[in-house]
Amino acid sequence: MATITPFLWFDDQAEQAMNFYLSVFAEARVLNVNRYPAGAPLPEGTLMTASFELNGLAFVALNGGPMFSFNQAISFVINCESQQEVDDYWEKLSAEGQPGQCGWLTDRFGVPWQIAPTALGRLLSDPDSGKAARVMQAMLRMSKIDIATLERAAADA
Repeated sequence: MATITPFLWFDDQAEQAMNFYLSVFAEARVLNVNRYPAGAPLPEGTLMTASFELNGLAFVALNGGPMFSFNQAISFVINCESQQEVDDYWEKLSAEGQPGQCGWLTDRFGVPWQIAPTALGRLLSDPDSGKAARVMQAMLRMSKIDIATLERAAADA
């Protein structure tokens, strides 16, 4: 079966980004590193591509130059089981980055992430439409998602 691997195009920060992601995720490892040879578009020895794995998902990073940049049209969702997980990923990935609304952030390399507690999906899909609407309204006022606030919103009648 063919696999699908996210391919991240960086200007010249692919190695720094990979090392940053390796420090953020507990289950992370480098799979392969290729460097530019002499006469290539970037200086000899500069990382060309790197394959790495984060929580079991393989990624490839490329130093390809300034032709492309990341935007919010594609993001990586981290489904968190606890508030501690939400807090840890939020703190690490938003450092020197930019927090957004509703659990979204952009890291220091411009890569968009969503830090999403699994409780959010459960509460938003509650068969009681009033509960789901209150949870939605609470979420829309948040940057980092707070599970206890969502649960209080669901419980309020």
